[in-house]
Amino acid sequence: MMPPTSLSIWGWGSLGIVLFLITFGPFVIFYLTFYILCFVGGGLVVTLLFGKTNSEKYLEQCEHSFLPPSSTGVPKCLEEMKREARTIKIDRRLTGANIIDEPLQQVIQFSLRDYVQYWYYTLSDDESFLLEIRQTLQNALIQFATRSKEIDWQPYFTTRIVDDFGTHLRVFRKAQQKITEKDDQVKGTAEDLVDTFFEVEVEMEKEVCRDLVCTSPKDEEGFLRDLCEVLLYLLLPPGDFQNKIMRYFVREILARGILLPLINQLSDPDYINQYVIWMIRDSNCNYEAFMNIIKLSDNIGELEAVRDKAAEELQYLRSLDTAGDDINTIKNQINSLLFVKKVCDSRIQRLQSGKEINTVKLAANFGKLCTVPLDSILVDNVALQFFMDYMQQTGGQAHLFFWMTVEGYRVTAQQQLEVLLSRQRDGKHQTNQTKGLLRAAAVGIYEQYLSEKASPRVTVDDYLVAKLADTLNHEDPTPEIFDDIQRKVYELMLRDERFYPSFRQNALYVRMLAELDMLKDPSFRGSDDGDGESFNGSPTGSINLSLDDLSNVSSDDSVQLHAYISDTGVCNDHGKTYALYAITVHRRNLNSEEMWKTYRRYSDFHDFHMRITEQFESLSSILKLPGKKTFNNMDRDFLEKRKKDLNAYLQLLLAPEMMKASPALAHYVYDFLENKAYSKGKGDFARKMDTFVNPLRNSMRNVSNAVKSLPDSLAEGMTKMSDNMGKMSERLGQDIKQSFFKVPPLIPKTDSDPEHRRVSAQLDDNVDDNIPLRVMLLLMDEVFDLKERNQWLRRNIKNLLQQLIRATYGDTINRKIVDHVDWMTSPEQVADSVKRFRDAFWPNGILAETIPCRDKSIRMRTRVAGKTKLLAIMPDELKHIIGAETTRKGILRVFEMFQHNQLNRRMVYVFLEGFLETLFPQYKFRELFNKLHSRSKQMQKYKQKLQTTQAPSLQKR
Repeated sequence: MMPPTSLSIWGWGSLGIVLFLITFGPFVIFYLTFYILCFVGGGLVVTLLFGKTNSEKYLEQCEHSFLPPSSTGVPKCLEEMKREARTIKIDRRLTGANIIDEPLQQVIQFSLRDYVQYWYYTLSDDESFLLEIRQTLQNALIQFATRSKEIDWQPYFTTRIVDDFGTHLRVFRKAQQKITEKDDQVKGTAEDLVDTFFEVEVEMEKEVCRDLVCTSPKDEEGFLRDLCEVLLYLLLPPGDFQNKIMRYFVREILARGILLPLINQLSDPDYINQYVIWMIRDSNCNYEAFMNIIKLSDNIGELEAVRDKAAEELQYLRSLDTAGDDINTIKNQINSLLFVKKVCDSRIQRLQSGKEINTVKLAANFGKLCTVPLDSILVDNVALQFFMDYMQQTGGQAHLFFWMTVEGYRVTAQQQLEVLLSRQRDGKHQTNQTKGLLRAAAVGIYEQYLSEKASPRVTVDDYLVAKLADTLNHEDPTPEIFDDIQRKVYELMLRDERFYPSFRQNALYVRMLAELDMLKDPSFRGSDDGDGESFNGSPTGSINLSLDDLSNVSSDDSVQLHAYISDTGVCNDHGKTYALYAITVHRRNLNSEEMWKTYRRYSDFHDFHMRITEQFESLSSILKLPGKKTFNNMDRDFLEKRKKDLNAYLQLLLAPEMMKASPALAHYVYDFLENKAYSKGKGDFARKMDTFVNPLRNSMRNVSNAVKSLPDSLAEGMTKMSDNMGKMSERLGQDIKQSFFKVPPLIPKTDSDPEHRRVSAQLDDNVDDNIPLRVMLLLMDEVFDLKERNQWLRRNIKNLLQQLIRATYGDTINRKIVDHVDWMTSPEQVADSVKRFRDAFWPNGILAETIPCRDKSIRMRTRVAGKTKLLAIMPDELKHIIGAETTRKGILRVFEMFQHNQLNRRMVYVFLEGFLETLFPQYKFRELFNKLHSRSKQMQKYKQKLQTTQAPSLQKR
């Protein structure tokens, strides 16, 4: 039970609540709560407003009381930014030549559009920044153009570039030699070759190596950035260069947007191969050159690409449904492709089996080699070199040297006596002087080779020597005075087992055949594993193997060939008028008959006649080609007479008795009568050059021609002669004697090996300032590696070039080279180069897309096509001077050098460095490049090697 007090509290409380609700209503509680919340919220709002106002007043008082006053620059800058942007006027003149400025302005515009604008407009639409960058680029180009006009570019294009290219080729050649010397059995990889290349580079350059720039993309980009920054420092005004943001933008555009893509393209082997093919696009592909490339290729990828393409073409030809005349053409094409496929398979099989692929080494293991007579060796420039080397090895060089000197004496004496007779007819008398010179020359030959004091002495019968001595003492010398002894010496060299018979069994003889292009590649016959291969030699060269397989004709009685000139005409080509003969050819065999027409000039007949009479000497007395005659207006009577004479020539040539007597003649006849453009052998210039490059009868004849105006230059090859003998004979005699008897060389020796120096360091040996001669010597020496050849041959080639250039074309060639350099640097050509650059990077004004990497098989076939083109354009006169094998090796070495991206980059950077050194000669760019390349790993190894080798010598001191 609750107490009375609690009841009273609850009662009064309940009564109060009931009365409150009755008085104010049931919603009074909600109203009361709302009024309380409004009161609290209003108080808070009043407090915040009052506090904010007082706080702002207080902060303003603090700012003016404690902080320093603000500068006037900020308000001024804000005021300038609020103003309307002013238009910047840009002068569009750059080089002073409108033809160059227009494409240059387009290049600048495209560069800014594709490398700056595409991202800048996402940040701002203010044009002033872009205009400032454009102005900066134009300022740099203006300074560059001004500087270029002050430079003489002829030394750079005629000397520096040739020297850099020759040195690059020398480094590559020595790198190849190093790889070969390391291990003859294991072929070095491309990486090994690149590493070895830069090792040789640092040994040759001594102070610089470009391996990092060429092999590391990161280092290459850094090098280009540094180089561009240096160029901007030289070309930009100081104010623009100090603007770091502007300078960095321009530097990146030049380095990564222009230079790096350009270098990537120029160093791409596939691009170079395509460019080579494009450069010589006018020359036709030579079948012989193509087959030689296939047979000499050591790249399985190239062979597989050619084989697969041949198989693809075979499949297409076999799928054709043809009839009539077309079927014979398709059969010939199928036979050709089958042969190409067979050669590729044979070569691939040999490469994969690891068997010998060197033609010269293969030939040395087989006895079936063609025979070259001694008299042919003695009159051939290339063959004589190898016989010289062999005679020097066996100690018989004195006999050969005596034979050569007597041959020169005879030709020179004959010429001198002819001059004497002509002067006597003209009433001029110099008999005693001429005879005195001849006697001095003859006595000099006798004392040097036949007297008891001669060392070494030519061993012949004593009675012949005594007879010669008596003749010299009592009679006037004649051109035939040495004939008996010379004949004995020739018989000795021919029959003595030490000389010519042993030479035919020596490896030098096989190398000689290779240089004369008288070796064939071995062909696989018999089993599939490559056993049973046979080697055949033929004096007609390696092309015969291909013709045997490809030609459907043979020399047997079942094939009959008949040809006659059916019509004549007059043609005009580039202002030259000549006669053209239409030859109708009929070929019959047991199953079919063919007829076609082909067109030949008289010069084609003449070249064909010279070719077959050189190969088949017996034909020279049987076949007589009507002589060449100059006539005006193409007299019709003359053409008819010439047509009759040439028809008689063809009938005699195609007589069955002639074909049976010389079976190999058929290939030459078929090639001449085939319906295609005739590929000449030696041209007219080459045949004239034969008498100029022959080292014996013909070169002596050249020397004798100088006797007409220089009587004291006879008796070439003499060293013991009277003081009044000419300097030419003395110098050439020392050259020949130096090759044989190891006389100290005429060129002073240096402490360093010439092979470890730049090419230009060796141009001081009696070489004048004639530009063509310098270029020829550099390219001949380095491309064809003539320094490794007999020194007599090298000096003979050098003398040949000197005589040819000075006596005939020196001024003309020199002037043409100078004119060509001027033409290359003319505004028209510079503008053309800029346009080609613009069109290559922005075709039709649009940034070129990244060229997709071409398929490997296509790139391999491009390599084969490039090598074929290069080999096909080599003139025959070059092969006759230095040899066919040397020519092939030299051309293929140059081509192989361009197949390595890193090495191509090195050459591009070398050219770029030389260009900048020429453009800014007053600045020390050479030292700058040495510093930029100083982080080279190969350079550091070389310095450590030098310190290691020099330490023992310092300790001894």
